[in-house]
Amino acid sequence: MKGLTSSFICSHFLFVLLTSVALDTITIDKPIRDGDTIVSAGEFYELGFLSPGNSKDRYVGIWYKKILPKTVVWVANRNIPLNDTSGVLTLRPNGILVLINSSNASIWSSNLSRSLKNPKARLLDSGNLLISDGNDRDPEIIFTWQSFDFPGNTLLPGMKLGRNLLTGMDWYTSSWKSADDPSPGEYVNRLDSNGYPRLLVLKNSSIVYSSGPWNGIAFSGSPNNKPNTYYTFEFVVNQHEIYYKYEIRNVSLPTRVVINSAGVLEHLTWIERSQSWFLYLTAQFDNCDSFALCGPYASCNINNSPPCECLSGFKPRYPQQYAADWSSGCVRRTSLHCNQDGFFIFTGIKMPDSRHSWYNESMNLEECKKLCLADCNCTAYSNLDIRNGGSGCLQWFGELIDIREFSQNEQDLFVRVAASELVSITDSDRKRRRKRTTLIAVISVVVATFILSFLAWFSFQRRKRRTGSENGDEDMELPLFDLVTVTSATKNFSSANVIGEGGFGPVYKGILPNGQEIAVKRLSKYSGQGLQELKNEIVLISKLQHRNLVKLLGCCLEEEERMLIYEFMPNTSLDYFIFDPSRNTSLAWENRFEIAMGISRGLLYLHQDSRLRIIHRDLKTSNILLDSGMNAKISDFGLAKILGGDQVEGKTKRVIGTYGYMSPEYAVDGKYSVKSDVFSFGVIILEIISGRRNRKFHHLEHHHNLLGHAWLLWNEGKALELMDGCLEESFSESQVFRCIQVGLLCVQKLPEDRPTMASVVFWLGNEDMVLPQPKQPGFFIERNSMESTESAEFIMSNLHRVINCSRAKIDIKSLLELLKCVNFALFVNSTSVYYTIYKTNRGQWSSIYACH
Repeated sequence: MKGLTSSFICSHFLFVLLTSVALDTITIDKPIRDGDTIVSAGEFYELGFLSPGNSKDRYVGIWYKKILPKTVVWVANRNIPLNDTSGVLTLRPNGILVLINSSNASIWSSNLSRSLKNPKARLLDSGNLLISDGNDRDPEIIFTWQSFDFPGNTLLPGMKLGRNLLTGMDWYTSSWKSADDPSPGEYVNRLDSNGYPRLLVLKNSSIVYSSGPWNGIAFSGSPNNKPNTYYTFEFVVNQHEIYYKYEIRNVSLPTRVVINSAGVLEHLTWIERSQSWFLYLTAQFDNCDSFALCGPYASCNINNSPPCECLSGFKPRYPQQYAADWSSGCVRRTSLHCNQDGFFIFTGIKMPDSRHSWYNESMNLEECKKLCLADCNCTAYSNLDIRNGGSGCLQWFGELIDIREFSQNEQDLFVRVAASELVSITDSDRKRRRKRTTLIAVISVVVATFILSFLAWFSFQRRKRRTGSENGDEDMELPLFDLVTVTSATKNFSSANVIGEGGFGPVYKGILPNGQEIAVKRLSKYSGQGLQELKNEIVLISKLQHRNLVKLLGCCLEEEERMLIYEFMPNTSLDYFIFDPSRNTSLAWENRFEIAMGISRGLLYLHQDSRLRIIHRDLKTSNILLDSGMNAKISDFGLAKILGGDQVEGKTKRVIGTYGYMSPEYAVDGKYSVKSDVFSFGVIILEIISGRRNRKFHHLEHHHNLLGHAWLLWNEGKALELMDGCLEESFSESQVFRCIQVGLLCVQKLPEDRPTMASVVFWLGNEDMVLPQPKQPGFFIERNSMESTESAEFIMSNLHRVINCSRAKIDIKSLLELLKCVNFALFVNSTSVYYTIYKTNRGQWSSIYACH
């Protein structure tokens, strides 16, 4: 009996083993017909017949097994589809995999380097389809053909982009023509081995994007693409092969790099919780990533207008290009004299295109410099590898092109210039030093003359610093304005000088004794915001510098006063124009579009390009100030938060901000992230287009807010009806339509569905881009006017009971906080939400319970 049992167990185990092998393997006697599939051992990938998108043609492909909708990562017969379901994928005795149509004709086949005795085609958990001999000990290493050698539009972890120098194998990805047609499109992503290798995106045969040379850590044109807790990146150059690849540390996390039909490289990661693909990174951030946009010897800075600027020691080839085409670039101000030349040092930039370059891995930087100086054709040099203090030598020959500013880059570029250019800099330094010496002498005399005044001032400042320290301002590094100066500048805080009012308090216009106009933000005694918000704003904004952020000049913390001093914005705020029928005509579509671009660039700086990752949390039209040129400046950082390290989101119990601009996850759960600001930006851009406020929007046919109205129009194919009527004489139809689509993408309900600001900036600046279709926005649900009225009556009746209750001890500040709760309840139109807030604040509102 025991023998029979053992025999049964062994037979059952053998059956299971053979069955599992069959699940992921194609053999000579087991072909794949349309409707059949094989699945990798870990059930990560599946291979079979498919029809992508809305196509009726049939293809053999590989897709993710557990992800819906079906996401295809490889297609065999890209160029020759099947027009029916009669196709068969079979493995021939010599080991060649063949796709046969209804006429028994081969329309696609693999190629082999040798004939096999016991061939098997196996689908691995990496997504790779291997053909090997079943008799080989390690078929994953010893194989004759693999699908990874013939990528489609997708690069999976472990796949290579590059070239095998021994076999001539060229690994590259190419875009699909469309979502319905996987045949090769216009764009190719490949590694170019001319000079020092780098990755290129080509449209037909023209370069549209270059990664820049590899610096040992990342490509200089993709500084954010560095090894991290999720990914590792590898770049290999040797005598046998040149390639780039990436790996993922957690193999269970689906991820892919796709070159889409518009030629954009997208790094996507699957988010299981939301059941959607998250755009982790794009290779192309903005227009500065257009190859050689600024021409030779010029750098691109997306925050400038125009974005191109000549390198030091160079001048525009054609001066008129300042306002137009920069493709001709710049030329030297002074001709070179070979051995007598010198080098300017540039840092924080993308290295020039390395097509005409030479490299040596063993040289140090000093040897590299001497070699470059000795060759009159050498125009620049740099370290090849920046790790461990730098090593190797990379030299450029010919014109330097495709340079852009990247403050994150740590690689120095030494550009050859005439010695006289360096002398002029030295002379300038010498003159500045002489002036400085004279100035020091004058200051010394003045200080000696007024020593008693200085001592008195010092005593006063020490007393003031002590007071400030007690209030927690020890980390503030800004000029301190004295109260007398600020009072005089604002004419004793005259009501005639008030130019605005916010949660912080009134804002006054002032004029300093030197004639400079300022804006003074004065903390009100009854403000809902306090010293912590003021300190937060000082600490944050004093460390930020960007043309689309308002500039903080200093502060005044004297006696009981708490004030911030800003640069004055003569055109006040965005809401002053777009929501007023008498002023909205002064903002033509071109102005509105540039304002939207400015806001998006400022947010991108806060989220990604600054040394801090900052969430604004109170982005709204009244916090977008306009300078004399109608350029947008983001202001009011009192509620902003810093995310440190790898932190991607935060949570707070104190939800403060402006309803109508708050994202659902922040308003309801207190969760904030960069996607919270993206939601607010989406609201703003829809308000800019429509000239209507989101919260105060009303329509005769429905009760949706502005987001809901835009969503209805989009689904009905009437998106352009959202546009402000006063723009009909100046609008660009394609730009308005694109902005509406971007706005709806930003206000999608789930944070993971919303794009990053890097994508938003890129989308707004590139009209040829094909954008994803937006999903349902958050906070747009139709409101019942009767329910809203009843909720308001319920809340206000309780509020009156509190105010009229003789035992309630409630001060003005508490009343303001309660009114915020009332506003929130009216916003959500739910008495249960009001009760939740009421219960959450039980400790603070004990006096309320005394009335019930």
